[in-house]
Amino acid sequence: MKRLLLTAPVLAVLVGAMLVSAQSPAASNVYILPMAGGLDQYLAGRLAREHVLPVVADPKAAGVVMTDRLGEAFEARLNQLIPLPTAESVDEKDDSKAAANENSVHPAFQSSARRGTFFLVDAKTRQVVWSGYFRPLKNPNPDGLDKQAAEIAKNLKTTFGK
Repeated sequence: MKRLLLTAPVLAVLVGAMLVSAQSPAASNVYILPMAGGLDQYLAGRLAREHVLPVVADPKAAGVVMTDRLGEAFEARLNQLIPLPTAESVDEKDDSKAAANENSVHPAFQSSARRGTFFLVDAKTRQVVWSGYFRPLKNPNPDGLDKQAAEIAKNLKTTFGK
């Protein structure tokens, strides 16, 4: 009985780790949308240099997209860069499934009124897989932008265990 009780917490940790890794964008390529003050450039450098996530310049090669705002403008931009399959490309038997998926995407997007929040959005499902708040810079100089990019990279590395 003791052996079973001792192994149950270990099993729970392993199952939890497997669930996190299944949802983790750790192996996904990331496309970074333009951000205020050119933070996207500093962030791309940090993520690539520290091997947190592979950064791509082609949005169609991305598994996740990083942005500093959500809402209709983000949705429209994402649909331009990485279009979802259209009804014409889906077999007739899958039409109802595609419509259900399309309807389930829109409620997930809420406007981000406050600055300082960053999001990783899955390119296919349009679900937010990570978000973090980092205090906005009062004076976005190069050193401050690099420091903020380092904080974001560190948080992603800690979150996804890379």
